[in-house]
Amino acid sequence: MTSEIQYMSQQKLDELNAELKKLKEDIIPGLARRIDDARQMGDLSENAEYHAAREEMSWAQSRVLEFDAIINNAEIVAPAGGSATVTLGSRVHVKCNGKEKQYTIVGAAEADPLANKISNESPLGQAFMAKKKGDSVDVKTPAGVQTYKIVEVG
Repeated sequence: MTSEIQYMSQQKLDELNAELKKLKEDIIPGLARRIDDARQMGDLSENAEYHAAREEMSWAQSRVLEFDAIINNAEIVAPAGGSATVTLGSRVHVKCNGKEKQYTIVGAAEADPLANKISNESPLGQAFMAKKKGDSVDVKTPAGVQTYKIVEVG
């Protein structure tokens, strides 16, 4: 479990709370019933259903602990519209190798590169932080050093 600040949007926090509620109110009680039903079948040493349900229960309880830690250390980041510099929540419009891209800087818990949401802790996110429109940043990637020019910060 982590005790460091988890930066995220209100939407992400709401999603985590909903998943935690589902775990506590639906999944774990259902698994408890499965374990009880399997126990009543007799010999537990050769009861595959019992062992599978116990493993799933262990996983679900671990997820509850993980979600509790994340939620208890969550810090909500509002969209940073209007800021002249890149911060958490900023939308950054960049140009690299003649191609234009747009990224949103988010906390690690919310990062989704396929949706162009990059973590402030990633190499690219770190490079953009505190930069302004017109700045260029060099980022070391597996393909070599890439230069990104910040076109707009919103």
